[in-house]
Amino acid sequence: MAVARGSHSGAQFLDPAVLARISNLELLAKTVVDGFLTGLHRSPYLGFSLEFAEHRQYMPGDDIRRIDWKLFGRSDRHYIKLFEADTNSNFSVLLDVSASMSYGSHEVSKLDYARYLAACLTFFSNRQRDRVGLVTFDHDIVEYVPPSMKHLDTILHLLDRASAGRAGSLRKPLLKITELLGRKGIVVIVSDLYEHPEEIFSSISLLRARGHDVIVFHVLDPAELSFPFEDSSNFEDLETREQIPVIPNRLRDDYKRLVAEHVESVQRRLTENRIDYVLLDTSKPLDLALFQYLLARERWTRKR
Repeated sequence: MAVARGSHSGAQFLDPAVLARISNLELLAKTVVDGFLTGLHRSPYLGFSLEFAEHRQYMPGDDIRRIDWKLFGRSDRHYIKLFEADTNSNFSVLLDVSASMSYGSHEVSKLDYARYLAACLTFFSNRQRDRVGLVTFDHDIVEYVPPSMKHLDTILHLLDRASAGRAGSLRKPLLKITELLGRKGIVVIVSDLYEHPEEIFSSISLLRARGHDVIVFHVLDPAELSFPFEDSSNFEDLETREQIPVIPNRLRDDYKRLVAEHVESVQRRLTENRIDYVLLDTSKPLDLALFQYLLARERWTRKR
């Protein structure tokens, strides 16, 4: 989905290379969210209101008594006031901490980028008065924090010390998570999706079938997308530790084609089943992810 974005003074705080220098994850999340919202306020993009937790755009059939006329005077758009029951949601981040997430061709690994994103989304959602939760997983659940208004500090602490270790698989942990997350809510999955597309879809669709609104952030390193390597060498599978001799120049075109096919297949299967999908390059700023989450969140709110 195309998004219009304006330049703003907080843009540098969305750069992962800058974020890597901030050791405190809570400070990082606050810096990113505040900078992002400042930029959004100055942007020409008027698709949604910054008073996100208290308002949504008027839709035919809404009670006109709930229109915020003061906001109409500032924005020339009709928004209705939402009551607390309209806005509070269960928000859970499912973070992949399997071995392949440790890869990074630059100063920020896939897991680092995923941790930054998870922290920012959790911080933002807590500010929106959502109940926030966290699951870290590899081939099983590693850590579980149930959604609560009081769990932000616990989640940020776990994200701060999250590390990649064991091989991963989506099916078992997502099956368990589906049982744990009883009440319908918002589920954000952050993973490199290092698995066959059909296995990815069948695992994630369990959550959608239970009525959750699901958005998947597919996190890849730029080297995984472009395969810039030149010298012949052994490549190591981070999940199996298998050593594979490779001559990059002979494989580059086939490799890039296979990656493109994988991404296209995953995106198609998920979006066909009303699961939001966003591909993220870990060298790029976080604003794409935050914009896409806000757009999805606004759409989900309208459907309720």
